Amino acid sequence: MFDKLKDAVVSTVNRVAYGKAPEGGPASLEGVVLSKLGGGEFAKADLEGKVVLFVNVASKCGLTPQYEGLVSLFEKYKERGFLVVGAPCNQFLGQEPGSSEEIAAFCSATYGVDFPLLEKQDVNGAGRSPLYQWLIASPAGGGSDINWNFEKFVVGRDGEVKARFAPTVKPDAPEVLAAIEAALG
Repeated sequence: MFDKLKDAVVSTVNRVAYGKAPEGGPASLEGVVLSKLGGGEFAKADLEGKVVLFVNVASKCGLTPQYEGLVSLFEKYKERGFLVVGAPCNQFLGQEPGSSEEIAAFCSATYGVDFPLLEKQDVNGAGRSPLYQWLIASPAGGGSDINWNFEKFVVGRDGEVKARFAPTVKPDAPEVLAAIEAALG
């Protein structure tokens, strides 16, 4: 019951702050155009046949140290066809205010991030990116707004969203590892 109440409050606050999220959205990841941090299109071929963990990230958040766990996950599973993709977002108390160059420099120098980062995007409200429209609208996405930075979505090799994890669930939590392992097969 608490989770439903929390989701309702988050949704109401997001709607007031950012407007109503768009209806519908892409039916699959194939319908989403992804842009790399710093510009240019992110090649869909880099995702084909891989298990992907999409995470909305921020550099000035209390959860920012989760980058360490994300880097470790990527290193642990990349040879098995796993990829972490970070999506910087500035919607939660302005915790990702930097330019693309500043975000890239911070992530690389502070945490050794070597997985791909997308261009900064909105995850809630009227400006919600097509990627987050698709992730949230999927059956595993549950339909509710993103609660905070570092919310995680596991996408299987088949391009379907397999699991969603709250921001406070660490990247190396047993339930995240189990979802990744199951998706990797």
